[in-house]
Amino acid sequence: MDEGNLNNKELKALVTLLDDEDVEVVEHVEGKIKSLGTHIIPYLEFEWENSFNPVVQKRIEELVHSLQFELLKDKLKEWGEKGGEDLLEGIWLVNTYQYPDLEYSDLKKELEQLYYEAWLEFKTDIRPVDQIRILNSVIFNKLKFGANTKNFHSPGNSMMNVVLQTRKGNPIALCIIYMMVAQKLKLPIFGVNLPNLFILTFKKGEHQFYINPFNRGLIFSRKEIDNYISHLKLSPNDSYYQPCNNVDIIARVLRNLMASHEKLGHSEKVNEIKQLMDMFIDPRQ
Repeated sequence: MDEGNLNNKELKALVTLLDDEDVEVVEHVEGKIKSLGTHIIPYLEFEWENSFNPVVQKRIEELVHSLQFELLKDKLKEWGEKGGEDLLEGIWLVNTYQYPDLEYSDLKKELEQLYYEAWLEFKTDIRPVDQIRILNSVIFNKLKFGANTKNFHSPGNSMMNVVLQTRKGNPIALCIIYMMVAQKLKLPIFGVNLPNLFILTFKKGEHQFYINPFNRGLIFSRKEIDNYISHLKLSPNDSYYQPCNNVDIIARVLRNLMASHEKLGHSEKVNEIKQLMDMFIDPRQ
């Protein structure tokens, strides 16, 4: 049987064997199906829909997830190797871990709408701090975004499509939305990787201040970061004050997602997300 060119009848025969009582037979069949690659997913989904056997359905679900996960690893690795230029693409890829049918264009449309709402009220001829106050008013008052303090550890807080729908998120999700809207308005706003908290910075030349979207866009100075670092008994580090890159942001999103699943006791998901995180960790660090 040619693994690279199986017809529907041969594929159906393989799927039928997923119900075999012999564990070795099932493992062999699963290995054969996985070797066919991700193009087999639509066929497996068709077989799932037409099966009345819960054992076969469950094994098909596991196979589809395994194939989709391998595809996600490849895409996320490629995104990182290209320098992570498109942050939205990175966010979308992370979202497909939980929502494999989510389209990049769906997230882009929703963010475009947020930008439009902000653009209607935005002014370019005022001080940066006042521009931020306008943006705060739009995002937190008009659009009703806010901190998900009631369910802080929910995995949904790291899923951009969920945050856009519920208007509730964790610090980094709110920062990403805020930053994407701000950058589209031509504001020099970037992410800052503080320990235990992700924030934003406005940085243009020597002019710099900080923003905390998790606290409704609170504006503060470097001195507050000094106090925060001192309170945590940490040594000062330039990365606590300066913009981080998109790869750092995605690694942070994955770290938060892994922590959420750890809280829920989802060990398989924790192991998978760790595999995704490991692609962004420098082994020399």
